[in-house]
Amino acid sequence: MRIFIGFDDTDSKESEYGTGKVARWFERELPEGSTLWGVVRQQLLVDDRIPYTSHNSSACAVVETADEGVLRRLIDLAAAHIERHAADGSDPGLCVCLERDGNLAGLMSFSVRCTREVVTQKDAMEAARAFHLSAHGGTGDGIIGAAAAVGLTAMGRCGRFIEYGRLRDMPDPVTVSRLDSMGIMVVSVDRQAPLPSGDDLVHTQGWLRPRLWAGRPILPVEKGGQGSWTCIGRKKTKEK
Repeated sequence: MRIFIGFDDTDSKESEYGTGKVARWFERELPEGSTLWGVVRQQLLVDDRIPYTSHNSSACAVVETADEGVLRRLIDLAAAHIERHAADGSDPGLCVCLERDGNLAGLMSFSVRCTREVVTQKDAMEAARAFHLSAHGGTGDGIIGAAAAVGLTAMGRCGRFIEYGRLRDMPDPVTVSRLDSMGIMVVSVDRQAPLPSGDDLVHTQGWLRPRLWAGRPILPVEKGGQGSWTCIGRKKTKEK
């Protein structure tokens, strides 16, 4: 069973780290019997009417557990985690729900709106009324992104992994077979879409970030030389 834990607006322009790191660090707080499946960054609408720190993104930690009863414990741990790490002047928000919750459709619809239009805290509270949604300081606007992070990640077809099986420790280049053994599927986006071979090398340029497509980590690559591939969507600015 998976539990989605959405974090947003835990940083400020002066802070040394962003919401992505706060979400990744939550792995340290997980109780026995719970493991981190991955952390997914979700991009929301960039608009001058929306206050945000740098890119208006939020993050969702996906936790796997066999005990549904741990939900309340995870909520308490996540709330304490946010309050411990949120920067002064930030507007942190938290959203938590079970993957198999039958009320997720409405939250998904809301999350899509967050990528296309300006929404309000009231909209977020209405969409997440069946789930845990809480503000932890400032204006509380972080509840919007936190709810959106959960909804978009639950959809399983958008966002990029900023943590998944220690992807940051992978060598560059790395073989297709090694990525496959981690559960990361390498997919060619070339016009001819040839099939990558297990012995082929994927050049990550030090930035391995699979996408969340079809509910799993997918690494889109372009063909290089013989037996060689390059990740698309290279890092452009410093990721906090």
